[in-house]
Amino acid sequence: MAQELPDRVFYRIKEVCSLTGLKPHVLRYWEQEFKDIKPIKSPKGQRLYKRKDLDTIITIKKLLYEKKYTIDGAKRFLSDKKRVVDEIKEDLMEILKLLQDKQSPL
Repeated sequence: MAQELPDRVFYRIKEVCSLTGLKPHVLRYWEQEFKDIKPIKSPKGQRLYKRKDLDTIITIKKLLYEKKYTIDGAKRFLSDKKRVVDEIKEDLMEILKLLQDKQSPL
């Protein structure tokens, strides 16, 4: 997607549709299927998506429409990606702990 995303805290569903080229019913369906999309509701009941949600939506769109994944395949991809990121975080935390232990005076 060549269009640059506006830097905002929240995006309304109409704006997400405009940015992604998706219809509102598709976004609402994906909210049910993908646990990583969690818009909050405004006091008026409008869906408000965070940047993380928008990034996830764009990734899902690429997986489904460009790479021809199934819904289940896209779920597995996102789950595997999250697992790898979690493992990397855990490894980095271990390295940081080792470095801190090495620097602390005995």
